[in-house]
Amino acid sequence: MSQPLWSPSEARQKDSNMYRFMQQMNAQHGLTLETYDDLHQWSVDHRADFWQAIAEQGEINFHQPYDTVLDETAGPMTQAKWFSGSRMNFAERLLQRRDEKAAMVFRGENGTRQQLTYAELYLQVAQAQAGLKQAGIQAGDRVAAFMPNCIETVVCMLATTALGGIWTSCSPDFGLSGVLDRFGQTKPKVLISCDGYFYNGKSLNCLDKVAAIQEGIDSIEQTVVVPFRNPEPDLSDLQNAVLLGDFKQETVTDVEFASLPFDHPLYILYSSGTTGKPKCIVHGTGGVLLQHWKELALHTDVKPDDVLFYFTTCGWMMWNWLVSGLMTGATLVLFDGSPFHPGPQALLNVIQEEGITIFGTSARYIAALQKAGVEPARSHDMSTLKAVLSTGSPLAPENFAWVYREMKTELCLASISGGTDIVSCFALGSPMKPVYTGELQCAGLGMDVAFFDEDGKPVKGERGELVCRQSFPSMPVGFWNDPEGERYHNAYFARFENIWAHGDFGELTEHNGIVIHGRSDAVLNPGGVRIGTAEIYRQVSQIEDVQESLAVGQEWKDDTRIILFVMLKDGKQLTDQLKQDIKQILRTQASPRHVPAHIIQVPDLPRTLSGKLVELAVRETIHRRPVKNTDALANPESLKYFQNLALLA
Repeated sequence: MSQPLWSPSEARQKDSNMYRFMQQMNAQHGLTLETYDDLHQWSVDHRADFWQAIAEQGEINFHQPYDTVLDETAGPMTQAKWFSGSRMNFAERLLQRRDEKAAMVFRGENGTRQQLTYAELYLQVAQAQAGLKQAGIQAGDRVAAFMPNCIETVVCMLATTALGGIWTSCSPDFGLSGVLDRFGQTKPKVLISCDGYFYNGKSLNCLDKVAAIQEGIDSIEQTVVVPFRNPEPDLSDLQNAVLLGDFKQETVTDVEFASLPFDHPLYILYSSGTTGKPKCIVHGTGGVLLQHWKELALHTDVKPDDVLFYFTTCGWMMWNWLVSGLMTGATLVLFDGSPFHPGPQALLNVIQEEGITIFGTSARYIAALQKAGVEPARSHDMSTLKAVLSTGSPLAPENFAWVYREMKTELCLASISGGTDIVSCFALGSPMKPVYTGELQCAGLGMDVAFFDEDGKPVKGERGELVCRQSFPSMPVGFWNDPEGERYHNAYFARFENIWAHGDFGELTEHNGIVIHGRSDAVLNPGGVRIGTAEIYRQVSQIEDVQESLAVGQEWKDDTRIILFVMLKDGKQLTDQLKQDIKQILRTQASPRHVPAHIIQVPDLPRTLSGKLVELAVRETIHRRPVKNTDALANPESLKYFQNLALLA
């Protein structure tokens, strides 16, 4: 059995929220749970007891008590009812603390710093809510934000959800078509937008795009502009537009909390939209509250004295996850801009200056730091860090080792995986378990996660489809404009009957950890052997000259052959020797089946607006098939590098 990279001390385990929760369950239910695996098994076998305990420990304020915790008499997983009869309010729980503790600190790439206490946050939400009421927002109305990751965005979200409005957001780097494809489906009544934003040393204007959004979405009755780039932006080209300062009602001091059903729509999030118009995924109030409290307080061990950071934009579900950290009473650090401006030290400076204890980022960012030769422990004070979180794509084994070697030896490195679909995680960290190279520590509490083979049988130590066999509270309420639930069913339940199939390809390890090998729809199948793209990326990332890589399967002579595209470090060229080095490491460290038929250098790789590689777009391009929605890509122009390649003819 392999040795862990890190193991929590007994003292650290016993000081964790999760350990205390386990002891409370032992006392309440007459149990003898001793390990995380014991606790997880109980949480899956006794879901009603578990989720009831989460509601109690998470101090969810039920305005009206529930009749039953879980009702599955309707049969299908999608019809499961959680906490039926109860009423609550999302914003009320996040605004429970109202003192002088710092609730949020904003850091901009241009050096801007703002801070807001919990008391100030409550007051600002009250004033913004009064403006929304005057604009006619009622329960069920949509409020859309075209905003950076800043304090005003959080204030407006809380003001909206306190009223029972439905919040939906995109970051200002989205192209016009990408915004219209999203907000155009959900028909917001109020649009909240910045006047511009900063990225990589540039100041970018947004108001021309805002005018086009107004023109393209006739449901928008009021536009509220946040002066993010310019203190006095010119709104003359906009219709019914007002600055946020004028929109807020400064005489109002109390927030009104609408009493709403457990499954009242809270957020509309969007799929990446790379195969057509984005799916509009509706998430409910109670499911988000319970799931996020569980993941933040128990799995991430966030406590009131923590400083929590996640590098995210408002177009990614990790923004929604981060903001829920207000439930824990911790201080959130929000950052907007390029994480590499003016250099790779940018976020490390924020860790040191703000005393961040839990640092969340993407696997791509960690890999980029390593490739850049950054040594954080030598250049910065990392003493406050107790955990590093990584998501967005699988974290390569050498990146695990780099974190412990170059950042800090005593911390929990939690690679996490879930998605927009559940606005949370299927697999994540645990303060009670060791960290093994290349593995996510565990399946989430209350989540009956397994991996199924082609026949729908659970497998361990073998690759399979990630599934969840039983319902959980943060399943979507449904898809917007899908009254019969057909699109919802087809997205997750068409593969296995009444089993959630998530679309990830991975395996359960001997430690009950999880390895994600890539997306199921990007799985390579040479000679009938299924290979996850992440298996290739893990090995290729070890080659010094390779910045990043992307693998696809090309249909070839009644079979599939692997084509590997590589983006090299500046000034490097794909020599015959480098090709041989890549093939050799794949052959010896993975298998001969993993060796690509061709390796091709490209200057850029297509990715979504949240930074994820898009294998499907490349696969369609090399087969000369149309890519259905290039507006979902952050860099659609990169697809030209994959067109009409002589090697692939």
